[in-house]
Order: sequence, then C-alpha cells, then structure tokens
Amino acid sequence: MTSLPTTTTAPHQAAVTSTGSGAASGGQGRPSRRICAQQDMAAWQTSEAYARLLHYLKRLNECALNRRLSDPCSVERVLRLLDLLNTWIDELPPLPSPQRFGNKAFRQFVVRLEEQAPTLMRNLVPESQHDLVGDLVAYFTTAFGNGTRVDYGSGHELAFVAWLCCLRILGVFVDADDTAVVMRVFPRYLAVVRRLQRVYSLEPAGSHGVWGLDDFQFLPYYWGSAQLFSQRRPGPKTVLDKQLVEEYAKENMYFGCIQVINTVKHGPFHEHSPLLHDIAMVPTWAKVNTGMLKMYQAEVLGKFPVVQHLEFGTLLPFEPAHTDTEPSATAQGKASA
Repeated sequence: MTSLPTTTTAPHQAAVTSTGSGAASGGQGRPSRRICAQQDMAAWQTSEAYARLLHYLKRLNECALNRRLSDPCSVERVLRLLDLLNTWIDELPPLPSPQRFGNKAFRQFVVRLEEQAPTLMRNLVPESQHDLVGDLVAYFTTAFGNGTRVDYGSGHELAFVAWLCCLRILGVFVDADDTAVVMRVFPRYLAVVRRLQRVYSLEPAGSHGVWGLDDFQFLPYYWGSAQLFSQRRPGPKTVLDKQLVEEYAKENMYFGCIQVINTVKHGPFHEHSPLLHDIAMVPTWAKVNTGMLKMYQAEVLGKFPVVQHLEFGTLLPFEPAHTDTEPSATAQGKASA
C-alpha cells in the first residue's frame, strides 16, 4: 500500500505551491484556507491533505497498539521544543481577571508563539527545506489555541497532528520514530495544552457540552484505546472507578483524559459525561478503538465548523487524493491474533 510521501520520494510535490506572503512565516508562503463553506467539505474529504492526515492518524494508532507511555522511545528535539513552550507559561502569568473563561494573558503567549515560530521551525529542518517553513509555521502556531477567542478545541489538536505529519513528510521523523511520536511527543503536547487550558482558563472551542466526548481533546481517546487494544484488563468499564483511573492514567492516554474530567467536573459521571459512560459499556477496547476512528472522521474531520480554519499548502495540498488512507495491515493482523 502507498505510504506517506516524503520530500525525497515525492518529487511531484515541488509542483504544488503555497499561497500567501512568506515574509511573516519564514518560508515561501503560508498555506491558505480552502474550506470556506459547507459545499467545500466534499473536496476536503477527497483531498490529498485529508488522505495524508488520515493515513498518519491510523499509522500512529498502529504504533500505540498495546503500548504503555513509559515504553522506551525518543524524539528529543521536538520534546525540547514543547518544553520551551511550557516555560513561556511560567514567564507569562495570568492577568487579574474577573472572567471565568479567557484570561487575556493567553494572547501574549500566542503573540510570542507567532513571533518565534519561524525561527523555531527553521531550526528543525535543514536549510534546503527552509522554503517549506511556512507550512510548519501555519500548523504549529494554530495548534495551541486561538488568541482572539482565547479558546482551544479539537481543531487545534488537529493542527498539531498536521504539523507532525508535515515533519514526517519532510523526514524530520522517520518510520522508526512513529512510536515515539504517539507515545512521547503527543503526550508532551497534551501536558502543554492542558496547562494552557488551566492557567489561562481557555474556553472550549465548539464544545458539545454534556453531549460531547470531551470539552477539549479527542485523539487521546483514539490512541489511548489503541494502547489497550488486545487487553481484557483493565476493561472499558474501569474508567468508572476513580481509584483505578488514577492508577492507569500514568501509562494510558484514555485514562489520562478521564482523570482530567474527574478533576474538573463534579457530580455523577453518567450525568456530566454520558457519552463516555455509554462507551464504557462497550465490551472490548478493540471495538472502542474502531468506534473512536469513525467518530473522529464524523465529528472532527467531517464537521465544517471544526476544519474550516485548517490551511493547505505544499505538504498538505488541497488536491484530489492519491495517497492510500490505510497505512498497513498491521492493526488488522494484531486484532485477529
């Protein structure tokens, strides 16, 4: 099956041009929005960008199968970059504010991110790829929330995965790094954005409230269920036991999300998180994992309000798809083993 293209194996990408001014982004140009109305969704869902992102999401899901967060792996450069952003939160404390949501100090964080992102991205790639820094900047600066609305949601989480996918295409990550990306880089990103949500009281972007999966995140449920794919214990019902949630949250992204919910929400679990309560009744993690992908495609990738701000350029082009969305038969083989 076709794998993700790279800048060395996909010469056709040179013909795909970015749009916009490159002065601010540090490269040839920043990607541009292409999903401007509901009627653009069909083109998006049959685009090369969609295919590459879905392929990459599934590939990382394979790499999370039956793994713990403490399993050995390393991608130090990107981890150091995320740690740097974490220090910025210390340097930009929240402003005194009577508002429940949206501390304006977050805007200072976003301004610093936008100012420093071009240099940070150039430091990740060789000089020969500096003309593609605009693509990296677009996704990276979108991945931590919106400074105008002072909010964060699954669209920002998607932008981070788009950034990771671009790094994979550029060769910053290789096949051997995929496990480290999903088991180290993504959890480190979660730690940063959860701190942003807490410190700056970010508003949930497009939250479905009590009827949504989570106010802020989605992918930790997908990849966290993959971590337990073939395991009977702990089972899905275990998320209803707060003591066991605390125990398993250290090693598993799904339980980590439940731990956060138990911290910030009060009352019976079935009342404040009815969808997650229903999912806890599913008999196996394999079925939960399959259902999570279908839900992600429908509720995130398939929803105009979520993807309308996603931008497209050289590395994630808005053109008819030619990349296979299935990374390999690995997951199917493990599921049937």
